[in-house]
Amino acid sequence: MHIRIGTRKSNLALWQANHVAKQLHLIGHSTELIPFESDGDKILDTPLPLIGGKGIFTKTLDDAILNKSIDIAVHSFKDVPTKLEDKLLVAAILKRERPTDALVVKKGLDFLKQEKAIIATSSNRRKAQWLNKFPSHSVMDIRGNVPTRIEKLKHQNFDATILASAGLIRLKLTDEIAQELDWMIPAPAQGAVAIVCHADNHEIKTVLEKVNHPNTATCTTIEREFLNALNGGCSAPVGAHAFIEENWIHFKAVVLSINGKEKIEIELKEKIQKAKDLGVKAAKIAETKGAKKYIDDANLLKNG
Repeated sequence: MHIRIGTRKSNLALWQANHVAKQLHLIGHSTELIPFESDGDKILDTPLPLIGGKGIFTKTLDDAILNKSIDIAVHSFKDVPTKLEDKLLVAAILKRERPTDALVVKKGLDFLKQEKAIIATSSNRRKAQWLNKFPSHSVMDIRGNVPTRIEKLKHQNFDATILASAGLIRLKLTDEIAQELDWMIPAPAQGAVAIVCHADNHEIKTVLEKVNHPNTATCTTIEREFLNALNGGCSAPVGAHAFIEENWIHFKAVVLSINGKEKIEIELKEKIQKAKDLGVKAAKIAETKGAKKYIDDANLLKNG
């Protein structure tokens, strides 16, 4: 079968699309890559939460699936909205890379000991967690793909930026990692690659089942259900991470105020067989602790 793969044009997106193509070649299919430029790639002077959130990276490819100009779209799973358009389906999730966030610095780590420092990130999740740990630091917005942000770090007035470890690993930029932020809870589904197709394309769905990684699918589904149950989009300062150890699923999540001063932490574990609704269960606990206010405040800031 010949499969047309839609992808964004960034180095990381192309790496992910080529990675999917290799998996499909291994099971006997031919592929071609069809690159697109999303609205999110065009608008680089505005913080992501203010220009439409995660869907701004996926809508162009969603439309291409729906009008049948491509068969599948490949995304960083964390960029995929928790609610897809009708007739679209996340049909496969590949084995996850390291889910952590990483600190990329201009000159070294001495600024961590200083009262004043400037960190660049457009992610409210990263911003809130950083300010919770380093309340005297400042955070400024930064946009662009991974190499662009690293280049901006060299020439603009801030001490460090925060990027997903997975992207740096995939682009062979691990030398840029000054410190992995093991204390920072990642975005739901961070480090995983998702393949989206038309829900009615049964032939493609059958093919994609063969490249799906069940453990990654289980964990990322729990994380995304937590986010969805809280009605949190990309503007929400929400982190969630599930991982499997022996026969248990461990789940950690965080919801913060935008300024990082207030924080709700959730930690649960459940047997795999009983973990189906773990994300929803965790969201209900977070709501009883006041999470809705933090998410509403973030949405208000986005819409205001």
